[in-house]
Amino acid sequence: MDPLMLSRIQFGANISFHILFPTITIALGWVLLFFKHRYNVTGDTAWMRAYFTWVKVFAITFAMGVVTGITMSFQFGTNWPGYMETVGNIAGPLLAYEVLTAFFLEAAFLGIMLFGFRRVSNRVHTFATFLVAFGTTVSAFWIIALNSWMQTPTGFEMRNGQAHAVDWWAIVFNPSMPYRLTHMLLASGLTVSFLVAGLSALRYIWGDRSESMWKALRTGVFLGAVLIPIQIFVGDQHGLNTLEHQPAKIAAMEANWKTGPNIPLVLFALPDEKTKENKFEITIPNGASLILRHSADGVVPGLDQFEGNHPPVFPVFWGFRIMVGTGLLMLAVSWAASFFLWRRQSLPQPLALLMVPMGLSGWVATLAGWYTTEIGRQPWLVTGVLKTADAVGPIAGGQVAFTLAIYLILYALLLVAYLGVLVHLALKAAKDGDTSPLPGAMNAALSQQAAGE
Repeated sequence: MDPLMLSRIQFGANISFHILFPTITIALGWVLLFFKHRYNVTGDTAWMRAYFTWVKVFAITFAMGVVTGITMSFQFGTNWPGYMETVGNIAGPLLAYEVLTAFFLEAAFLGIMLFGFRRVSNRVHTFATFLVAFGTTVSAFWIIALNSWMQTPTGFEMRNGQAHAVDWWAIVFNPSMPYRLTHMLLASGLTVSFLVAGLSALRYIWGDRSESMWKALRTGVFLGAVLIPIQIFVGDQHGLNTLEHQPAKIAAMEANWKTGPNIPLVLFALPDEKTKENKFEITIPNGASLILRHSADGVVPGLDQFEGNHPPVFPVFWGFRIMVGTGLLMLAVSWAASFFLWRRQSLPQPLALLMVPMGLSGWVATLAGWYTTEIGRQPWLVTGVLKTADAVGPIAGGQVAFTLAIYLILYALLLVAYLGVLVHLALKAAKDGDTSPLPGAMNAALSQQAAGE
């Protein structure tokens, strides 16, 4: 009933559940804009059918993200008062900027995007879709700026135990921010591409061969095939940045216990912090030195440099490998599906079946990466400024355990319900195909256009 550990688990559970939904909305808004743009250019109504199917997914996902974000924010006061007391002068404005510049923009134009096609012109509706997509990206910008500052804080000074801003440009564009933002935006794009491809593959398995299904399927598959190699490159650059600014995290990610040259790349191991060794390890000689220093005899920092001040090795080591392993699987599946879709309009049944569970692979990779970067920051909440143990509030462990249990039960039910709605939407789209009428004024406008032709 340690309140520190329980509070960490509770916040971790909250943010893990919350991050699932912005990870989708950040990129899905741009996919919707692509669908709308393709309709505007080609006049093919299949693009609008794809739009109307996925805008429903966007709406429910956006709502889930807002609700879970509110409960997470409350924990700053209930469980972590020391955080705002110490760095609130920096964290507070960055969170406020996110609300003022991004959330209000999304909320203001979301209604037009969802329902405005009955009341506004096609051009205004397209512009509203753009603003919502832009707003989700701006929101990610501010949140990643704050999180990156917590990882690599700059542009501040301490006065009487409180952090005060002296250079907002340095705070926002701290050393890790560009890498972390790019990595997160690509992760969102991959999450959406595999979600779109996965649900479209489910429609394919159910016998749907409609044009709207094919357009969504190709969009998801080809987008994933393009983004995953870029993500691998960006991830490598992000790792080099982390090596420079957070070497203890890299040492834990590699389960490297001793500093030195010719460090092997550990593919599999069971790190043991008591004995400071890896059990049952499988390695590639000189692999870590080659990746991190681009030289076989490059010196790689080990955990021996950070005695008593490094993150727990086991979760960081395995979180990183789950993320990388999922990414490599994404590469194989997206390229295989692209090969078949490029050559002919069909998918082998085994590949289609594999693509359905791969629809959630973006979530797996994102959570694994998030755990790697957040647990890898320990024991610091703000690196070099505030330790996690110094920020927790004077709350009883039993109270945290009780609310944690409620959160976990509620989140499990919500997640099952959310996934059930996605499957229901896919089933409905598969049954309707391209035969159902388009909503409202859009259908009338298309009828008038056809009559004019």
